[in-house]
Amino acid sequence: MRLEKTSLVTGGAGFLGSHLCDRLIADGHHVVCVDNFFTGSKRNIDHLIGHSRFELIRHDVTFPLHIEVDEIYNLACPASPIHYQHDPVQTTKTSVHGAINMLGLAKRLRCRIFQASTSEVYGDPIVHPQPEEYWGNVNPIGPRSCYDEGKRCAETLFFDYHRQHRLEIKVARIFNTYGPRMHPNDGRVVSTFVVQALKGEPITIHGDGSHTRSFCYVDDLIDGFVRLMASPADITGPVNLGNPGEFTIKALAELAIEMTGSKSRLTFLPLPQDDPKQRQPDISRAHETLGWQPSVPLREGLRRTIEYFEGLLSKEVRPVAELV
Repeated sequence: MRLEKTSLVTGGAGFLGSHLCDRLIADGHHVVCVDNFFTGSKRNIDHLIGHSRFELIRHDVTFPLHIEVDEIYNLACPASPIHYQHDPVQTTKTSVHGAINMLGLAKRLRCRIFQASTSEVYGDPIVHPQPEEYWGNVNPIGPRSCYDEGKRCAETLFFDYHRQHRLEIKVARIFNTYGPRMHPNDGRVVSTFVVQALKGEPITIHGDGSHTRSFCYVDDLIDGFVRLMASPADITGPVNLGNPGEFTIKALAELAIEMTGSKSRLTFLPLPQDDPKQRQPDISRAHETLGWQPSVPLREGLRRTIEYFEGLLSKEVRPVAELV
């Protein structure tokens, strides 16, 4: 009789996926990491290669996968605007076809399945902060729609499989997350500001810097994943996972300059189409049902993230094409 739980992590070589693999292995699981390396990097999981409880499969979730596991974490999808807008059709296919394939696998195995959804399902919100009951304000035909609507459709599929096939599902809506293993050129504000500050380059702010975000350190988020997956079957979600501390983009840029000791100056560019003006999670449901709340302050999380990028930039940073 097998004592270890085997966990499948799609997108396991990505920023969040690799940290989840680390946590699951630390918890005693056998981990099967699936990734097609479109945005994931082998560098993120190099330290796990050769581990007796780690297995890597190169695979695209838009195609069916035949495997035996005990639970599925579905994280596969480009998550930064630069990456998901590079091939928007493939982004939608990854969200929708990937969800169908992983749900089909979970149905065959009768196992629990977790969906990494996103705060982008709220679009440019007119309700603030955003509770799970809010249906969102999303442009269905804009340049961000491949990701926003793809994730919304994936949530629909998860809940239809739950209602129609009584599948045990867990849906988490992820708010801005940061930490080591972010790609330096992914276009997200934390990685962009830190790298620009470390290089002494101008800090590029889109808009006037007054729009807001909430930043959750990666270790806190992964803890939320694990708690949600282990929760009773009637807790399906969606559950917001993020840090409710709200900061303006300009304040984040100034903090990055301060903490790196940089001489960078702020520069302002036009705000991209459909870019949300504000984003802050209502995490009441996560706190009440999972006993979860973030614990790493922004300054401490940024300190660890800056250390990571300092180490990365001390070596030659290869082009994105060589990392995927």
